Amino acid sequence: MDLGLKGRVAAVSAASKGLGRASAEELALEGADLAICARNEERLRATQKELEQHGGRVLAMPLDLTAPGSCERFIEETVSTYGRIDVLVSNVGGPKAGPFETHSDEDFRETLERNLMTAVRLARAAVPHMKQAGWGRLIFITSITSKQPIEGLMTGNTARAGVAAFSKTLSLELAPLGITSNVVGPGSILTDRTYDLATQFAKASGGTVEDAIKRLEHDIPMKRIGRPPELGATVAFLASERASFITGTMIAVDGGTTRSSV
Repeated sequence: MDLGLKGRVAAVSAASKGLGRASAEELALEGADLAICARNEERLRATQKELEQHGGRVLAMPLDLTAPGSCERFIEETVSTYGRIDVLVSNVGGPKAGPFETHSDEDFRETLERNLMTAVRLARAAVPHMKQAGWGRLIFITSITSKQPIEGLMTGNTARAGVAAFSKTLSLELAPLGITSNVVGPGSILTDRTYDLATQFAKASGGTVEDAIKRLEHDIPMKRIGRPPELGATVAFLASERASFITGTMIAVDGGTTRSSV
């Protein structure tokens, strides 16, 4: 299936590893030119070289998107380099886990800044260019916790629900302009983040990381943890011409974990 992404320009944040990298790779395989950013420059450069092997151009920028002006700079450099931006994939790392009493005001502020405000700022910078082109795709990678909160992820649950509400509201404004806005909600996907959470849950329960992983798998109807390319493929589809009538929704990539029927 031709997704119509050859020659499109996609900016993907937190793309040096995990879900961001998987998304960038699927877009590269479909022929898109890329702009990627991440905090770890060494890992980012390695990812850049790997993505370039798919034949497209890759702009790599070492950035912490919580730093003032970084979101705007990422989009400005993308447009300066390629002359356009067609697809924005907003992705950031997950916050710390723990019960309510262990989270300070600063923990909440930091999570909202990283998980919600980066999405807002990236979209604010990208949307004017998409409006000018009359075409665009906004894709926000969050978590199934934006629809079904998970115990122990207090600040993340809160921020990601905010991103989902932001995307939905934005979709209503942009729908007449040829710009879609959607959320992709991964469940348990085999990334460093999953191992980090399993380690924290193991410490809290007195078990092993392997036991924690098995418990995660047991709670998934498919009885396995997802693979990053499965998430990336969903992102690539939403970025494509084929998804032109899909906007304002959240698509769970979770093996059936989310119990909600809507």
